[in-house]
Amino acid sequence: MIKWDEQKDVVIIGSGLSGLSAAIEANQAGASVVVFEKMKVTGGNTRISDGGVAASNNYLQKKRGIEDSPVLFYEDMMRAGLGLNHPELVKVVAEQASEAIDWTRDTLGVKYLDRLDRFGGHSVARCLTTRRHSGADFIKAQSTLLKQKGVEIRTRCLLTRLQTDSQGGVNGVQIRSDYIFPDNNSGIVRNIHANRAVILATGGFGNDIQFRMIQNPGLDVSVSSTNHRGATAEGLIAALELKAAPVHLSWIQLGPWGCADEKGFGRGASFASYSVYQAGILVDPATGHRIINEWADRRRRCEAIFKAGHICVGIVDADGAEVAAESLKHCLKQGYVKPFSTLTELASAFEMPDGQLEMTVKNYNHRIGKGESDPLGKPLIQGAKLLVQPPFYAIRLWPKIHYTSGGVGINSKAQVIDLNNRPIPYLFAAGEACGGIHGASRLGNCSLTECIVFGRIAGQQAAAINPRHLD
Repeated sequence: MIKWDEQKDVVIIGSGLSGLSAAIEANQAGASVVVFEKMKVTGGNTRISDGGVAASNNYLQKKRGIEDSPVLFYEDMMRAGLGLNHPELVKVVAEQASEAIDWTRDTLGVKYLDRLDRFGGHSVARCLTTRRHSGADFIKAQSTLLKQKGVEIRTRCLLTRLQTDSQGGVNGVQIRSDYIFPDNNSGIVRNIHANRAVILATGGFGNDIQFRMIQNPGLDVSVSSTNHRGATAEGLIAALELKAAPVHLSWIQLGPWGCADEKGFGRGASFASYSVYQAGILVDPATGHRIINEWADRRRRCEAIFKAGHICVGIVDADGAEVAAESLKHCLKQGYVKPFSTLTELASAFEMPDGQLEMTVKNYNHRIGKGESDPLGKPLIQGAKLLVQPPFYAIRLWPKIHYTSGGVGINSKAQVIDLNNRPIPYLFAAGEACGGIHGASRLGNCSLTECIVFGRIAGQQAAAINPRHLD
């Protein structure tokens, strides 16, 4: 018999965007809620993200007359995922994404830049970014609202076990309060009863070297990650111990915009993502040639860099760099990005073959100007920019682990499913802790969107369960 130290209707593990979205919805539905976070700081990977979300038919698209639809969004996600995505989950995200963004504006008060971006794999510009270009905007807004509602977010609380009743339903959690990362023996063991449900919002495992090497032995300690230190697999393991279905665990996504000279995600990645890949080109310094359609999805761009076999160079001109002016300023100061008055100077600095980069850019500009097709498949007539305005900026790029597409299986109600595709009673999950939505490759800005959509669903569904008495 478990000795319970406390009880709440809905117990949420993880304080990133999905967990706090779930907390807000569960509280709104009348449930008592507590959120446990293992780190000292709330927010997880959301806090250190660039605050980007994607949605079809969003308010900025409507304002600018950009035609889009949930069907096209769905098709883009499925194409990038190589069809490994679970269609019913992708459909939920595609259909509810616009409403989710409206919710962040209207309910949370999050403000967005008056700008739309088109990232690799998206058919149209449908990506928005918070005004401060940071996922912390979401966390701050959600934390403020939850505090007003009296919902407690407790930090330094490590999940050690999902507790179950005699029928196998999840009825609570075992945690270590006063936990000191990464000492899993630290803290005080406590048992919290969940009168209605438990929601796993524990994020991914990009910094769990041991667990990720089980999935892909090549992703050892030598491979850098953009994730926060606490992106480890405890929550996922706890669910797998209850025979939750593992989905796509080996599909670990790397970001092609990783700055080779900067640790973690950093500002270099932001500059490469928002400027280089949108308005510039990616070049192999050994040849001076472009190596990929710069608007391809993340998996294809990473594969192209790995095929080159060494660090590649992202290049953009002064006009294309303007969209990421703050990141550029930081990167120039740190030396991550270097400016050059001419392409010849740039090519010489990276020891490219004489005249080859100049010819590459000349041919690229010619095709844009003439509306000709691109041998690498980039749709040049859909907003590609000429590289003509000095200074020309260069950044060294090498992929970093960014996102773990795999996790526990869920259904469209955010219920965690077992190995027989049946819901595990009273257990829900949302965000990067789940698998099945993105398949082989996640499109840019879709992670935070997914967190909002399924976080809200999980909170609503959990709060709708009839309360159970203490066992």
